[in-house]
Amino acid sequence: MVGMPVSKPAEVTLTAIESHPLDADQPEDRSLSVQSNPALRVEPMIGIKWAQALEQYRAGEATDPAGMRRAWVHRADEAEVLTLYRSARAVSSKLPVPWWLRALADGLIPTRAEAFIIEDRVTKLLNARPGWVFVPWGADGDTGYWEYMPSERALTGPGMPTTLQHTGRHPGLIDVIRVHGGDVRPAPIGIAGVADLRSSLARIESLRPLSG
Repeated sequence: MVGMPVSKPAEVTLTAIESHPLDADQPEDRSLSVQSNPALRVEPMIGIKWAQALEQYRAGEATDPAGMRRAWVHRADEAEVLTLYRSARAVSSKLPVPWWLRALADGLIPTRAEAFIIEDRVTKLLNARPGWVFVPWGADGDTGYWEYMPSERALTGPGMPTTLQHTGRHPGLIDVIRVHGGDVRPAPIGIAGVADLRSSLARIESLRPLSG
């Protein structure tokens, strides 16, 4: 947002509580205090800083991906964001991460700005067609996804409509999950970029649940 200062996630200081040996004869230098072992401080500190970096104020009110760009990772210096992400990923490979940051770290896109351009092009394309609805919900810090609501007519019971989401798992950066019932989600269909999405929309909108 123009004119708003970007604040770095707050540094977190953990106060060590000295542990006392249960055995009076045990040497004091065997204490397992957090302060005596830096490795015990690294993981919680990185985890807290990463959670702060992903915090998005009132993101649930967004009507498109641009409205979801409210976290520190969206506004801070790109090099700082990458450094913090790589430090956090070194501690845990399962941490939540926006699709574009994973793609940026893996070399699938050159800059964060390029990812936002892709999101905006998809938004313009889908907003011009009836039936597509943006859902501002997803993993922490992520973009949300799009649902094609008319696809629900093909369901005979509870299920999910055809869904489009951005991804960092392949160079096309767009996945489609066909309409489906039950709890088993079909494998995503990879789309080879915005141009491929434009030419494939009619086919995507005609997807039906897999039989059997």
